[in-house]
Amino acid sequence: MSVQVVSAAAAAKVPEVELKDLSPSEAEPQLGLSTAAVSAMAPPAGGGDPEAPAPVAERPPAPGPGSGPAAALSPAAGKVPQASAMKRSDPHHQHQRHRDGGEALVSPDGTVTEAPRTVKKQIQFADQKQEFNKRPTKIGRRSLSRSISQSSTDSYSSAASYTDSSDDETSPRDKQQKNSKGSSDFCVKNIKQAEFGRREIEIAEQEMPALMALRKRAQGEKPLAGAKIVGCTHITAQTAVLMETLGALGAQCRWAACNIYSTLNEVAAALAENGFPVFAWKGESEDDFWWCIDRCVNVEGWQPNMILDDGGDLTHWIYKKYPNMFKKIKGIVEESVTGVHRLYQLSKAGKLCVPAMNVNDSVTKQKFDNLYCCRESILDGLKRTTDMMFGGKQVVVCGYGEVGKGCCAALKAMGSIVYVTEIDPICALQACMDGFRLVKLNEVIRQVDIVITCTGNKNVVTREHLDRMKNSCIVCNMGHSNTEIDVASLRTPELTWERVRSQVDHVIWPDGKRIVLLAEGRLLNLSCSTVPTFVLSITATTQALALIELYNAPEGRYKQDVYLLPKKMDEYVASLHLPTFDAHLTELTDEQAKYLGLNKNGPFKPNYYRY
Repeated sequence: MSVQVVSAAAAAKVPEVELKDLSPSEAEPQLGLSTAAVSAMAPPAGGGDPEAPAPVAERPPAPGPGSGPAAALSPAAGKVPQASAMKRSDPHHQHQRHRDGGEALVSPDGTVTEAPRTVKKQIQFADQKQEFNKRPTKIGRRSLSRSISQSSTDSYSSAASYTDSSDDETSPRDKQQKNSKGSSDFCVKNIKQAEFGRREIEIAEQEMPALMALRKRAQGEKPLAGAKIVGCTHITAQTAVLMETLGALGAQCRWAACNIYSTLNEVAAALAENGFPVFAWKGESEDDFWWCIDRCVNVEGWQPNMILDDGGDLTHWIYKKYPNMFKKIKGIVEESVTGVHRLYQLSKAGKLCVPAMNVNDSVTKQKFDNLYCCRESILDGLKRTTDMMFGGKQVVVCGYGEVGKGCCAALKAMGSIVYVTEIDPICALQACMDGFRLVKLNEVIRQVDIVITCTGNKNVVTREHLDRMKNSCIVCNMGHSNTEIDVASLRTPELTWERVRSQVDHVIWPDGKRIVLLAEGRLLNLSCSTVPTFVLSITATTQALALIELYNAPEGRYKQDVYLLPKKMDEYVASLHLPTFDAHLTELTDEQAKYLGLNKNGPFKPNYYRY
C-alpha cells in the first residue's frame, strides 16, 4: 500500500513589527570653634597671580559638532520618553522565513500527514535615533569667560549638543517656566520633573544622618539667619539635602553648578519648585556655565555674604567682575584642590579680603570623601560607560593621593594589574608599600588598558601619550579639574570623534587605532555615574559647619587668610555619623585624660596628626 504524504504547512508572509527604542534618559593657623556656631549642636552623650586662575593652556576655537557627552536622566526619574524610530535598511533582515521540521501524524485511514512547521516571525527592529541639541554658542556671551577661570570649561566641548534627547531643542535660557508658587527665579531643564527629583532627595536623606541631625538640633536657633549664601557645587540629590538644611537653619541660597555634566535635572527642578533659585542643567555649554553663575550673583537688591564653592569659579567670578560685592563677603568655604590653590594665591599676594575655610584639607574630606567615595565610584563610572571586566586588565593611576589610593584599592580588589605614577616620594613610597609598581607613564603607556588621572594638575596625559596608547585604551579623569588630560590636542582634523553613548567617545587615528575617552576628560564619577550618599553626607556636614563657624565667628577671630578646619569640628562631624553603625565610643576616665594631657571631650589628636 502506498503512503501519501501531504504537507500541511503553508508559506506565510512575515509581518513586519516596528519597535521603538527608548531614550535613557603649606600649614595654616588653626583656631578654636566658636561657641556661637555649635552651642546648640553638642555631640551625643558618650560619644602665583591672584588676578587670574591657575595657569592653563590656551584654547583653540570652539569645537565642531559631535563632541560633548549626552545628558541622561537619572534612572530614578521614572518616566522615560520615547525617541524617534527608524526601520533598518538592511534587506537581509527583512522577509526571512525559518521552518522547523515537525513530527509525522498518522490518521486512522493510514494517511501520514506532516505536522505543521513553526513559522518564526522576523521582528523588524528600529534604529535608535538620538536627536542632539545643536544650539550654537553666542560669541557675545562667550567673551565673559576668558579672563576668569578655565578649570571647569577647558574641554572645548560642544556640551549643548548632548542635552536630554527626550526634550526639545529649546535652551532652558529661552524657556519661560514658573513653579507652582508662580516664581520664575530659576533656570532648569524642566520644572515638571520636580516630583521625580523630590523622590531622589528623600532617598538621599536616608543616607545623610548628620545633616538631618543638624536640622533637628539647630533649626530652632537658626544659626544662619541672615546668611545669604551663593553656591557653586555639583547639583545632585545630596547637594539638595545640604541646601535644604541650610535653608532650615535660616539661610537664603542661590545656586549654580560647578560642572556642566553632573547636574541631575530632576533634582534641580525639585529645588526650584521648593523656592530655591537654581540655575543649572545637565549639558550646559561654556557660555551657559558662566551665565548661570552670573544669574546667581547679579540680582538686584541681593548682596551675598557667604560663598560655598567647589573649584573656585564662583569666587573668581565675583572677585573679578563684582569687586565691591566681594569685599562685603563674610567668609568663603572651598572644598576642592583647585579652588584652595587659588585662595592661597590671593592670600599670598595680599589680595584676599575675605576669611576662607579650606575644607578640602580637612580630615573629614580627605580621609573619607576623597578616599572611600572614589574607591567605590571609580568602578561604577567605568562599568556604566564601558561595561568592562576589570580582572587582568592593566591600569595606570596617575597620582597616589587619597583619590588615587581609593581608585587603586578598588581596581586591585577586582583583579586588575595596577601601576602608579607619582611626583611625591612619600606618596610614592606608600604606593610601593601597598604593593603597586611605581613607574613613569612613558614606561607603560603602550601596554595599559586603562589610564586614570587623579592629580589635580594639568597636562598629565599629553598628546604624545595619547598617540602611543594601544588600541581601545580607556582614558578618564578622577580629579576635579578637566586639565589633566590634554583633550584639546585631540581636536584636530586628522582625528575622528565618534559618539558611542552618553559621555563616551571614540577618538580614531588615521591608521584605525582608537581610544575610548570618558566625559571628555571631566570628572568621571559625577559625570558618568553617582557617588555614595553617606560619604557625601560627611563632606556636606563639614561644609555646613564651616559656614556656620565663619558666619557666627566674632570679629577678629578669622583674619583675611585661608584657614584649616578646626579639629574639634572634624571630630564633631565624625561623631554625628557613628550612630548609623550602632557604634559606641569609649570615654576616657579622668586619670586617663590627665595621663594623655587631653580634654575628655577632645580634640583627641594634635593638629599635626596625619590619621
